[in-house]
Amino acid sequence: MKLVKFCMIILLSSVMLMSTDVLPSWNDGKVKKDIITYITATSTKNSPNFIPLEDRIVVFDNDGTLWSEQPVYFQFFFAIDKVKSLASEHTGWKTAEPFKSVLNNDMKGILKSGKEGLLKLINASHAGMDVETFENEVRAWIKNAKHPTKHHLYTDLIFQPMMELITYLKANDFKVYIVSGGGLDFMRAFIPEVYGIPKEHIIGSSGKAHYVDGKIIKDPEIYFIDDKETKPLGIYYHIGKRPVAAFGNSDGDLEMMLYTQANQKHKTFQLYIHHTDEKREWAYDRKSHMGKLDKGLDYAKKHNWTIVDMKKDWKVVYPFEMEQ
Repeated sequence: MKLVKFCMIILLSSVMLMSTDVLPSWNDGKVKKDIITYITATSTKNSPNFIPLEDRIVVFDNDGTLWSEQPVYFQFFFAIDKVKSLASEHTGWKTAEPFKSVLNNDMKGILKSGKEGLLKLINASHAGMDVETFENEVRAWIKNAKHPTKHHLYTDLIFQPMMELITYLKANDFKVYIVSGGGLDFMRAFIPEVYGIPKEHIIGSSGKAHYVDGKIIKDPEIYFIDDKETKPLGIYYHIGKRPVAAFGNSDGDLEMMLYTQANQKHKTFQLYIHHTDEKREWAYDRKSHMGKLDKGLDYAKKHNWTIVDMKKDWKVVYPFEMEQ
C-alpha cells in the first residue's frame, strides 16, 4: 500500500509541477521529467527514496554548467584586462608565459596554459592585494565588461534553465554548492548576487595567501586547483558529506559525479550539459579546448545519466532571450 500511495503522490506531484511549470525554460521531454521525478521522489516523505534535509546536498560546476565558457573561461578575460593594465610594472612578463601571450594578444598561446595558466595570471596580477580589494575589483569589472563576441555582460550569459533548476532545488530544501575550477575569490565576488548562493557554499581553485594586520593578502603561488580528482577532495574538506546530485558539463567534472554516484546511502542523480546549440550558444564536446566532454559523455551514456541536449531541451539559453 505504501508503494501504491507513493506512486499516486508522484503522479499527482508531476501533474501539479507540470501545470505550474517550475522549469518554464525547459522543453517537455525525458530530461525535464527526469529532474522532476528525482526531486519529487527524494523530497516526498512517503517515498522509499526520501532524503532527510541534512543530506540533501547537491553540487554544480560553474563554467559551462551555469554560464558559458567560450572561447575561454570568462575569468580569463578579467585576468587579461588586469595583466595588460599592470604590464608596465612587470617587465619580466614580456618573456614569461602565459603573460607573454596575453601581451601579444595571442589567444592560442593563452589557451595552451589551461586552468593552471589562468590561476597564474590571476595570482600574479593580484599578488600583494588584500582579498577585499580584489573582490571589489572583480565586482566593478563584471558590472561593465562585455563578452567580445556576444556583446553582452558576462552575467547576462548565465543559463536561464539552470537558474530555474537551482531555484527548484532550493524550494525543496536542497543545499546547493558550487564546485568549480574557477578562482574561489573571483566566484565569491559575483555568485551570491547573481545565483543567490552564499560564499560559504562555493568551492574553487585558490592561490596562497597570508595574514597581516587584520587582512588576508594574496600571494602569487597556486594553493589548490579544483578540477578532476581534486573536486571530490574539495567537497570532502569543505562539506564533509557526499552529495546526492551533481551537475557538470566536462570531463573535469567526471570525478565529482562519480563520487556522487558512489553515495551508498541515498538515491543519486547525475546530469551533464551537452553544448549542442551553435546558434544560441556554442556547439562543442570531445575536441574542445575549454569544457572538453569526451570520457564523461561516454560514461554518462553507458550508465544512463541524464544528458541535456541544449539545442533540444532548452526553450531559451540566456535570460535576455525571454525579453525578445
